[in-house]
Amino acid sequence: MTARSLRHRLFATGAVLVAGSLSLTACGSSGSSASSAPNPTVSVNAATADSSLTALVPADVKSKGKLVVGADASYAPNEFKDDKGNVVGMDVDLADAIAAKLGLKAEVQNSKFTAIIPGIAAKKFDLGMSSFTDSKEREQQVDMITYFSAGTSVAVKAGNPDKISADDLCGKKVAVQTGTVQSDEVKDKRNPDCKKAGKPTIPNDGDKYDLQTDVNNALVSGRDQVMMADSPVVDYAIKQSAGQLEKIGETYDSAPYGIVVSKGSPLAKAIQGALTALISDGTYKQILQKWGVESGAIDKSVINGATS
Repeated sequence: MTARSLRHRLFATGAVLVAGSLSLTACGSSGSSASSAPNPTVSVNAATADSSLTALVPADVKSKGKLVVGADASYAPNEFKDDKGNVVGMDVDLADAIAAKLGLKAEVQNSKFTAIIPGIAAKKFDLGMSSFTDSKEREQQVDMITYFSAGTSVAVKAGNPDKISADDLCGKKVAVQTGTVQSDEVKDKRNPDCKKAGKPTIPNDGDKYDLQTDVNNALVSGRDQVMMADSPVVDYAIKQSAGQLEKIGETYDSAPYGIVVSKGSPLAKAIQGALTALISDGTYKQILQKWGVESGAIDKSVINGATS
């Protein structure tokens, strides 16, 4: 099993929507106990071009002077919109730093999550950077450059009023984002296990929402009893929930996130090289600390490093 599959804003008081900025202060797993509080105002090292890496950039990309990046801006703190409507987050900062190492600019475009890989195939995007888990299945279609480690976490209303166990969600109303590993998990593993145990299944194979912000809202409003998402996303939502949400159980099924490029693209080597340089010079860790997700840091980036 993988996390944000084959796969995300300020919680106001009561059953209200989760706003876009997720800023009360202005996929190892990413456990909140091991990471700092996010501070989007923190500055990080300014990445500069590396001639050995710029030489790896394909001519068509170099001539544009930019990397067009597809991201689903509903998955805070990895990619989301701030209160001015700008797409920000860990992935955005990493994309900017990678592009700078390659002598380019990053142009991050908001996209529906399920449209990003088709957008790469259609040459709308040069790459996808949106908390994609690197999976064996995905690697049959695209190449993926690993850059982070995340698992799945489960959250409920604070105090767990329905006394839900993360290990037994049978019969519970569960909110998940469409197209994510959590959605697949409900359909392909949890509900078959419920049937085998003679228990009621999770209704609708989980209540599926196009945006992670809608998943968060479903739990806050009480439409659903549980939400499942990538560990850094759940951790961040809890930190911003003003005490309305809590995590239950442990993070599980940790796996690497991967930057998506077309199969066989020479960009893969260039991006891997840029990530390696950012890890080495400390910029990578600074970016993760800025967004409070440093517990998901990796030591080495590889191309197509899926574990399952």
